[in-house]
Amino acid sequence: MANEARDTFVVGLRNAHAMEVQARELMERQSERLDDYPEVKAKVTMHLQETNEQLKRLEQCLQACGESTSSLKDTAQSVMANMMAMAHSVADDEILKNTFANNAFENFEIAAYKSLLTLCDPAGAPEAKPLLEASLKEEQRMASWIDSNVEKVTMEYLTHQRQAA
Repeated sequence: MANEARDTFVVGLRNAHAMEVQARELMERQSERLDDYPEVKAKVTMHLQETNEQLKRLEQCLQACGESTSSLKDTAQSVMANMMAMAHSVADDEILKNTFANNAFENFEIAAYKSLLTLCDPAGAPEAKPLLEASLKEEQRMASWIDSNVEKVTMEYLTHQRQAA
């Protein structure tokens, strides 16, 4: 069982790394277009910094297991993120679509970190727990912020629409 748990843990770490690469790409593209929403831009920029730290933590976990990231998964996720950002950028309600997508994505990340934390002990990697817990807490804070700001962002969007009319 330890070998299966370790294998699952390593795959999960690689998947999480690719997931965070996707998140980084999405936030980089989004932040370029958030000048009308300074509070959202500031939060996305801050979370982008956290995401870069999360990538480093995941790399530390993989190195501790004697493993490396998956270039193929990272590249595929990066391409997907850029395609998503491009698709949303042509929409009049880009900020709303990004808010909805970010809300879903943060919860996806939370679930991934919870799964990895569950695997730490069976995989023989208890030293990874503090690193993964730090990332989980960051994702939970961001998800909570997005969730509590959906209405505000929606109303700001409506205000911008009225001003443009």
